[in-house]
Amino acid sequence: MHQMTYANEPHLQSSSSAPGWRCTATLRGHESWVRSVAITPDGQCLASGSGDRTVKLWSLSTGTCLHTLTGHTGWIRAIAISPDGQLLASGSNDKTIRLWHPHTGKEIATLSGHSDWVRSLVFSSDSQTVISGAQDNTIRLWNLAQHRQRSLEGHSHWVLSLAITPSGRTLVSGCYDGTIGLWNVQSRQRYQVLEGHNGEVMGVAISPVVRLLASASSDHTIRLWNLETGEPLRTLTGHTHAVNAIAFSPDGQLLASASSDETIKIWHMPSGTLVDTLTGHSGWVWSVVFAPVRATSPQENGQTLVSGGWDGAIKIWQRV
Repeated sequence: MHQMTYANEPHLQSSSSAPGWRCTATLRGHESWVRSVAITPDGQCLASGSGDRTVKLWSLSTGTCLHTLTGHTGWIRAIAISPDGQLLASGSNDKTIRLWHPHTGKEIATLSGHSDWVRSLVFSSDSQTVISGAQDNTIRLWNLAQHRQRSLEGHSHWVLSLAITPSGRTLVSGCYDGTIGLWNVQSRQRYQVLEGHNGEVMGVAISPVVRLLASASSDHTIRLWNLETGEPLRTLTGHTHAVNAIAFSPDGQLLASASSDETIKIWHMPSGTLVDTLTGHSGWVWSVVFAPVRATSPQENGQTLVSGGWDGAIKIWQRV
């Protein structure tokens, strides 16, 4: 049964007088933890990938489960939606990537080539290439139009997280060994390695408006970097356990972080000031994503956040 509950549960601890956040809905339907969440560019559809080996598609406005996508034989570790909104990719412990239509749920293709678990996914800015990171220490670029794949090699351990610049020229990868790789997508060469974390780099995110890179780690911290130079800017502390995922708001003014301490923190950018701490999940929080700006309601920019956790719940948060 798929349930949507409206809760007045405890949800935040404010560290400032700024507007806070409230959990307005909890979506239930997965039979295991929710490892990854993504939202279509039109803001209509929410996708969630789970340890129950399924991807679910939900109406973001009503919370109705629209489709359950089956086919993977292992846990789903990552999902991504293409910038044009026409493709949904899911990566799994079964070492494959499956492509689906994000509105109909129709399966389009299965991509095979990795020799170990697929841990991270991102699409190129033109939606023609899906990029995957895996526990075989490689990054693969799957050109969907030309039906070919290429491999980026350089990491000596698992590739846990990926992000790409809006221009599509620079790819960022987070590694189990605590390093961050910066890659030239066209030449497929790693041109810089950033070091500073004392644990796995679980998440990386790039600001949509400035050359700012954020990285999240099992060392309990978030680091901010100048993406142009690789210079470390500041370290954000406050989480008491691993930081599993991070996401920028569409205007780049906020950064959300999801942690194994069962909280989500909201930070003001680029100052790194802690704005709010959101509570409500009853286990590790694995994933966060901000809803995109919709042409019909630009005033909602950065006002909706979605999270997925170990408790199998998907929570929708609204800024109040």
